[in-house]
Amino acid sequence: MTKRNQHVVPHADGWAVKPVGGERATSVHRTQKEAIDRGREIARNQGSELLVHGNDPFPPKS
Repeated sequence: MTKRNQHVVPHADGWAVKPVGGERATSVHRTQKEAIDRGREIARNQGSELLVHGNDPFPPKS
């Protein structure tokens, strides 16, 4: 199995987990948290990184 970083990205049906270079989502979830949890599990199993995209409702203050 190759180590491909996983990305959590907005999707028409909620949030998706997609591998780098992948055309299709590995999984689609209603909430960003569900997608992050699944993406984290996949990344841990593969020894890869998880990157989360989208708006942060609580960005750090500059």
